[in-house]
Amino acid sequence: MHTSTWSIGNGASLSLEKPRIVGILNVTPDSFSDGGRFASPDDALSHAAQLVHDGADVIDVGGESTRPGAEPISALEELERVLPVIRGLARQHPDVPVSVDTTKSEVAAAALDEGASIVNDVSGFRIDPRLAQICATRQPGVVLMHSRGGVRDMASFTHATYDDVVADVLRELRDTVRAAELAGVETDRIVIDPGIGFAKRSEHSLAVLAALPRFVALGYPVLVGASRKRFVGEIMGVKEPSARVSGSIGAHVTALLFGARLFRVHDVRETRQALDVAWAVLRHGEGVTA
Repeated sequence: MHTSTWSIGNGASLSLEKPRIVGILNVTPDSFSDGGRFASPDDALSHAAQLVHDGADVIDVGGESTRPGAEPISALEELERVLPVIRGLARQHPDVPVSVDTTKSEVAAAALDEGASIVNDVSGFRIDPRLAQICATRQPGVVLMHSRGGVRDMASFTHATYDDVVADVLRELRDTVRAAELAGVETDRIVIDPGIGFAKRSEHSLAVLAALPRFVALGYPVLVGASRKRFVGEIMGVKEPSARVSGSIGAHVTALLFGARLFRVHDVRETRQALDVAWAVLRHGEGVTA
């Protein structure tokens, strides 16, 4: 079951016949790369407009940081951060799907009420199993990411112990997807994310990326989020996350070659241009006019 269309909420769908960019919009004070930059709704909406102009196909709004050591926040605080932004996005960019990056069923339900059409859960329904029921009932698009642990430590190395990282991550993602489908989430609404950098040391992230065709072979669209991640910085020898743009693009172009079709990124314009060129070459090689 290989699909070229992702069914999302509000009766919409997203064609995956070409690479799609999910623009990151963190409305947090403490995210690892851009925390605090877009914490006000006006700043967030201004940045979102730039992301759309630069070529984002989806805007992913996150109100709770998962950086190492991040303190979990209440659903109320998360709602206060994300709802004004999602409301504004639905009004200002009605044709651009909005994703809510949350592990909480209460936040997801409210975001869907305000016009979001995708739920991106970095815990793959582990932290709040009720989120599976919300997604089964409301039928948004769903991104299920591989991770271990909770909000405070899922991006650390606390749980980064594997017998065989690729086999283990594949197995855990399969279990996550199976649980979602058993809860009633429709298969054509599911996208999987191998969770680059989450409970993974740099060598783990590289192994997972190198084995991406095995994840694609599961039959679900694959999203990759390598943007500004630690392993990119280690390879480049760059500590500052915002200086990892070119390395992040290298990771995402490689992921495209290996079958990923969705890319969650901070630097939309540069990534859009690189993926479009890579895609044109791939299509030409298949004898198809780009």
